[in-house]
Amino acid sequence: MDLLRRAILLLALLVLAAPAASRAGIAEAPGADLEVSLVTYGPGDIYWERFGHDAIEVRDRVSGESVNFNYGVFDFEEKNFLLNFARGRMHYMMDAETSAPEEAWYAEVGRSVTRQRLALDADQAAHLRDDLLWNLRPQNAVYDYDYYADNCTTRVRDAFDRVLDGAVKEQLQARASEFTYRQQTVRLMSAQPWLMLVLDLGLGPYADQPLNAWQESFLPAVLQTQLRQVRITGPDGSRRPLVQDERVVSPNRLAPPPATPPDLRLPLGAAGLLLGALLLATRLWWPTGHALLGTLFLVLAGVVGVVLLGLWTLTTHHSAWANANLLLFNPLAWLLLPALWRTRRGFAASRFVDGLIVLQLLALLAALALHLLPGTVQQNQPWLLFALPCWLALAWGLRRNR
Repeated sequence: MDLLRRAILLLALLVLAAPAASRAGIAEAPGADLEVSLVTYGPGDIYWERFGHDAIEVRDRVSGESVNFNYGVFDFEEKNFLLNFARGRMHYMMDAETSAPEEAWYAEVGRSVTRQRLALDADQAAHLRDDLLWNLRPQNAVYDYDYYADNCTTRVRDAFDRVLDGAVKEQLQARASEFTYRQQTVRLMSAQPWLMLVLDLGLGPYADQPLNAWQESFLPAVLQTQLRQVRITGPDGSRRPLVQDERVVSPNRLAPPPATPPDLRLPLGAAGLLLGALLLATRLWWPTGHALLGTLFLVLAGVVGVVLLGLWTLTTHHSAWANANLLLFNPLAWLLLPALWRTRRGFAASRFVDGLIVLQLLALLAALALHLLPGTVQQNQPWLLFALPCWLALAWGLRRNR
């Protein structure tokens, strides 16, 4: 249905552009009559809206027709959609909508709408319009989505960069970013704490690489901010701002995300100390409670390890590859479950269990040692602070009967 709708819209644009006594539509309008803007929508309340959204608005000054082109559409009815999503093979599509109803919907739900009119000359505006119409064709509309490197905002950014002969990329690559992929993710998802923790746990060292402003412009709000500083060369050779003017069409009425990412070290470190203390106390005074609490930790550690291992080996979610949290949480934890319940009855741990404990403690040391290496290091200190006291308490409890 989405492909049919896009095909009908494209056909309508072309029909409107057919030679007639009174031209109406953007498809064949001269570049001098076209006005191009970046429309940025603020974050929403639902988790998939937390990163915000944007669109390229193309308006024909003569006919008044205005169309918003965006790259953020996906089809739940696509064959194997959920399987492809899990494997990191997400198919997104370009779409086009009449500007006024689309922007009115975002304003109605309380999300901010900001329009930045761009100082493109006639040739650049016409080139961009032609590129967008080509991209709107059903055979060209689908692309392989990547959260950070190829999403609805990077496609908009790249479209501007192409018509400006690389000026956007050249200038943004020369600027340092404010945050990493991980920090931006945690910051924007902080309104959903459990989802924020899951995402932080699942991100590997890719998410901690130093970024420049070009890479950080995967976010609509960052692209909006960065374009204000871009300068382009006019037909007369003069330098001028890319953003000609900026207007808030509708203000934000929702709770805004924090300006900086939350520091997870204190809450996760405190949670780890509390769980470790409970494991020690129950081992001394309530062996059954110790076995139950230890079972919960070991089962979850194994489940997390399986998921992390699957993300690394079975999917194209490269932001989750080589996750150092596998040293903290892994399926080997399940092998300790029988020994945990035997200690409740006073039995000593076997040599096999001793070996597993030593192996896990060495893994913890390796996770700590990774932070001493040069280059990009996964910033998983919060999970280290959580896991370390838990594993130490379990190791002591399993060997106490020696």
